[in-house]
Amino acid sequence: MIYTVQPLDRVMLEIGPFTIYWYGVIIASGALLGIYLAMREAERLGWKRDLIIDFVVFAIPIAIISARLFYVFFEFDRYVNGPLWKVIAIWEGGIAIHGAVFGGVLTAIIFSRVRNISFWKLADIIAPSLILGQAIGRWGNFMNQEAHGGPVSEAAYNNFLQYLPDFIMNQMTIGGVMYHPTFLYESAWNILVFAFLILLRKYNLLRGEIFLNYLIFYSIGRFFIEGLRTDSLYIIEGLRTAQVVSVTLIVLAIILIIYRRKSGAETARYLDLPERKKKKTHNKNAKKSKKKR
Repeated sequence: MIYTVQPLDRVMLEIGPFTIYWYGVIIASGALLGIYLAMREAERLGWKRDLIIDFVVFAIPIAIISARLFYVFFEFDRYVNGPLWKVIAIWEGGIAIHGAVFGGVLTAIIFSRVRNISFWKLADIIAPSLILGQAIGRWGNFMNQEAHGGPVSEAAYNNFLQYLPDFIMNQMTIGGVMYHPTFLYESAWNILVFAFLILLRKYNLLRGEIFLNYLIFYSIGRFFIEGLRTDSLYIIEGLRTAQVVSVTLIVLAIILIIYRRKSGAETARYLDLPERKKKKTHNKNAKKSKKKR
């Protein structure tokens, strides 16, 4: 199927020598919305909002660096003989979500120890914001005409893709060929995972289980969608890095959930208030009880 269409402009705004791309604006918007939601949830659970700001000040730059290093590691042949500065040329493209997640988790572990707070509670609060940011961020890939699948067959187009808005399929038409909008498939899946994680908050699971469910369900979607993409990183030929990482995360998360429940390694619940908050609430109730007497 050959088409001729005009793609959307990747540039949002040009001010003198400075160029602002839609990709960066969309990624930043997703991050800001996620931070706002995490701040509200942290406050609801007895933490100060500033705690989330303190965390993301470290987490965001470290996540970006680790996302780039992850990509460069699995594309080493492209960089080993080139100019060294190309390793940091992130503006040319090349970051990996899994690298960002690993960097963010490591930052959260260290931050939690330094601030003497529960890592699992912090991870639970951040998880829905993270998956929402990923869902929004995929539209940055849309503007760049990247992270797409293979060419669309006539049967696939007639069966379901024809019902998508024209602007999506037009943007997924590159060089006259229409490609599967895998960015959209992943964005839609991530929105469903976001809604599921928000629902889980009501069930007051053990601390850490919202985050572990994020790892499981994001990875399930990523495993299948990755198989459709044409720009995958490979561990070896035929073995896609994201699929291997996804399966590993699913297995580890399930093992952790089972182990933590059976061993009693974690007894605190998601909705439990911090100890200081509990004491204050207990004191207030005690004072009220004395007054009644």
